[in-house]
Amino acid sequence: MAVMTIAGAWPDVWPHEDRPLTVADMERMPDDGNRYELDEGMLIVSPAPFNNHQVVVTRLAVLLHLACPGEFIVLAGPGVNLSDMQHRVPDIAVVQAAAFKADYVFEDRPPILAVEVASRSTARYDRTRKKAVYEQYGVQSYWIVTPDLAKPAIVSCELAGGRFTDAGRASGDELFEAARPFPVSFTPASLLTAGPLR
Repeated sequence: MAVMTIAGAWPDVWPHEDRPLTVADMERMPDDGNRYELDEGMLIVSPAPFNNHQVVVTRLAVLLHLACPGEFIVLAGPGVNLSDMQHRVPDIAVVQAAAFKADYVFEDRPPILAVEVASRSTARYDRTRKKAVYEQYGVQSYWIVTPDLAKPAIVSCELAGGRFTDAGRASGDELFEAARPFPVSFTPASLLTAGPLR
């Protein structure tokens, strides 16, 4: 993960500009395999993730989709505009179906659930700054999955009184159960295996 200002980043995209970025600028980001986010106008660049990260994202998105009632939609890697200078790309998000606009580039409301799979380069950021941002903008549930091959784990937080509180955790073959935004249960180990989801 790296932090950049606009100066010298992509002169062919933003010539002669040195200013904080806005969500309007995000539509001009190059399609180069990196993940681009904004934190109060600062560009956050994350490289393409490792395979274990992608396996967890794929399997968890499928699992959530299968459990998801019609009032919600599960999205993998959506861009979410939280403010004019705060743009996030959770690994998985659950959003209200009634507010979902399929023809929009980015979501313009905070998700009900944001899931981050903690890559080696983002683990600390996911647990600190990103958690604080999701809390500030009213994300109701936040899950952090650690895709450690030896001991995968998940921690969940729920918003209560404007603050995130611990709502559950599990590792390995322990059963993780969540009630919000809808009931779902699984073991962290099942997110990294080739067998059936459980």
